Amino acid sequence: MKNNLIYYLLITLSIIVNSCSEGFKEEYLKISIVLAEVTAITTPTTDTTPDYTFSSTESGTITYGGSCSSSTTIAISGNNTITLSSLSDGTYADCTIKVSKTISTENSEKKLSGSLTITSFTVSSSNDTTAPVIAEVTAVTNPTRDTTPNYTFSSDEAGTITYGGSCSSSTTSAISGNNTINFATTNDGWTYSDCTITVTDSAGNVSNTLAITSFTVDTSPGVFVAVGYDGNIIRSTDNGTNWDNATSPTENHLEEVTFGNNTFVAVGRSGNIVRSTDNGSSFDNVSSGTDQHLYGVTYGNNTFVTVGRGGKIYTSPDGTTWTFRTSGILTNLMGATFGNNTFLAVGIDGKIVRSTDNGTTWDNSTSPTENTINGVGFGNNIFVGVGNSGNIVRSSDNGSSFDNVTSSSPVQHHYEVAFGNDTFVIVQHKQKIARSEDNGTTWDNATSASSSNNFYGVEFGNNTFVTVGSNGHIYRSTDNGSSFDRMTSPLGNNVYMRSVAF
Repeated sequence: MKNNLIYYLLITLSIIVNSCSEGFKEEYLKISIVLAEVTAITTPTTDTTPDYTFSSTESGTITYGGSCSSSTTIAISGNNTITLSSLSDGTYADCTIKVSKTISTENSEKKLSGSLTITSFTVSSSNDTTAPVIAEVTAVTNPTRDTTPNYTFSSDEAGTITYGGSCSSSTTSAISGNNTINFATTNDGWTYSDCTITVTDSAGNVSNTLAITSFTVDTSPGVFVAVGYDGNIIRSTDNGTNWDNATSPTENHLEEVTFGNNTFVAVGRSGNIVRSTDNGSSFDNVSSGTDQHLYGVTYGNNTFVTVGRGGKIYTSPDGTTWTFRTSGILTNLMGATFGNNTFLAVGIDGKIVRSTDNGTTWDNSTSPTENTINGVGFGNNIFVGVGNSGNIVRSSDNGSSFDNVTSSSPVQHHYEVAFGNDTFVIVQHKQKIARSEDNGTTWDNATSASSSNNFYGVEFGNNTFVTVGSNGHIYRSTDNGSSFDRMTSPLGNNVYMRSVAF
């Protein structure tokens, strides 16, 4: 009986021990290590051996990863403050901490670990509080045919480049000195006037904001095309020096021509539209959807816009298919232009309308005149309109409102205006020409022929201004519009040329 009792007690004890062991194993399997940041390193910091505090749910061995290390290799359960080993000036974004330990039982062991990424910080041992100073060195050629144009600026410190506005680049590091960057792909026909650059040095100091000088992207093929009455079309491939006839499909008067998206588009009387995709060598008729006279055409932001009699406006993505748009006015619109993501159209009685949604909807702009405005141009964030009786109007608020400008030239009818190389050029009645080098504020006379003929169209391309007019007259300037010389037209002297494009 006594032996049975002892045997029973041994079995009971064994069961109790096994139960405790299994309970320990179950709790043991639940153990893990969790790390959390408690106090990040101040950034930027001048301390090359900064302190960092983190918490751990278990004690264990510390190992370091990335660019940071420390002599502290043991962690306690709770908060741990470590001092990082000496660091050089720079930004540290890859530092990690790992705590690990091994828990053993009679028959097994488990390795536990937890990891933590230290919040990025910058070390600047010089205690630098001076921001970099940056300045423009070489602006983008305006207009430019390059859709990824170069731009050069200077910085008196190295740092990280940040881009603002419509421009960007894959270049994000600046050196002390001159920096040449390539802008990411830009859009043909767009004017870039809101682009900025800043440079942030290693201490986190941000430079002045550099406003990049406005530029327009124009991928035209280096060909001037002029159009006129009786459907005449001529072209020049040598900067307006020599001209040849192009194939025209119409005998209707053509009033204006423009270029965009590798396409020349000309518009004229009775709703006539002709189009060329072979650099102006030959043109084909296009259905416009109207029989009303069309007087002006322009291109921008992958859109053609034509305007005409009775306030008619049509838009097209390719110069082939045209959509009618409501202008809100009934008077004739004589000219149009594009700049800073805005289309502008001008006309009789001083009417001016504008669109900021690619020509879909139009609103009236404030006009200071009731004289007819025949043409309008854009450059350096300025719209300039020109019209009858020597009237010149100017807008510096993206075409919302205009003010009258006084011209020093004789009071003649102004027919068209073009912009290039920071210069506006106006062509006028009796072959008068005026130019402005201060964004259309003041105007001086240019040297040209003096006759009873008129200049009706003017364009800038490849550092050359070209103007065309009555009796087949063609003039060109290679000195920024200061003086013009006459070229020979293949059409002789009995043809009115109304417009020229590049």
